[in-house]
Amino acid sequence: MSDKKPIYTMLSTGGSYHKNKSNTPTGTYYIQHERGNNFYNYKLNEGAEYYVSWKDHGIYLFHSVPTKPDGTVSEKEAKKLGKSPGSHGCIRLSIPDSKWLATTVPVGTKVVIKNN
Repeated sequence: MSDKKPIYTMLSTGGSYHKNKSNTPTGTYYIQHERGNNFYNYKLNEGAEYYVSWKDHGIYLFHSVPTKPDGTVSEKEAKKLGKSPGSHGCIRLSIPDSKWLATTVPVGTKVVIKNN
């Protein structure tokens, strides 16, 4: 945003819904210290590129669309970006947008998650 004018929009995907409630917590948070170039979650059998924590120090992240065990993008999950929920609670972004966030946005930046 520049004042109240949007200058760039990122497509994103939030948490899947269970009992009419998203897995992504709503509220006001702040970017935390935890960030990196990639991760892999063996329990979920998927990973992601470029991540930044915004809640619970590494539990809730901004990160790229999911990657498979071999590191390639999950096309099925990537097609949800900006269209439908799908995460376990994190906010998914495109790889370029997640890289920008991880390399640009400082610790302490305010994050507001709303349920629209």
